Amino acid sequence: QVQLVESGGGLVQAGGSLRLSCAASELTFSSYNMAWFRQAPGKEREFVAAISWSDGTTYYADSVKGRFTISRDNAKNTIALQMNSLKPEDTAVYYCAAKFKGVVKTTNYRNWGQGTQVTVSS
Repeated sequence: QVQLVESGGGLVQAGGSLRLSCAASELTFSSYNMAWFRQAPGKEREFVAAISWSDGTTYYADSVKGRFTISRDNAKNTIALQMNSLKPEDTAVYYCAAKFKGVVKTTNYRNWGQGTQVTVSS
C-alpha cells in the first residue's frame, strides 16, 4: 500500500517561507504523478500544485502561481513544495497525493498522506 508522509509544516509570519516535504514508499515512484492539495477550516480540499511522472511538467493553482514551487527527486522518492511570500489565506492542512500516470491536474488522486498544518499569521 502506498505510503506518503508529509513534513515541514509550521507557523510563519505573512511574507515568510516554508518548505514542505513528502516521502513516498511502497510504489514505483517514477511512474506516479505527485501533487499537493490543501484544506482550510470550513472549506473543501483544493488543488495546489502537481508534477508529472513523465517529464516533470508542473501545474499550479492560480492562487499560488509565482509563489510556490513543486519539485521531485526520483532518486529519493520525495517531493517538495517551496512556499514563498506566504499569506494568511494560505493557512490550511497541506496534503501530499500520488496518482499512477494519467492526468496530472485533477482532483482524482487515490493516495494521500496524513497532512501537515501550515499557519500563516498576519
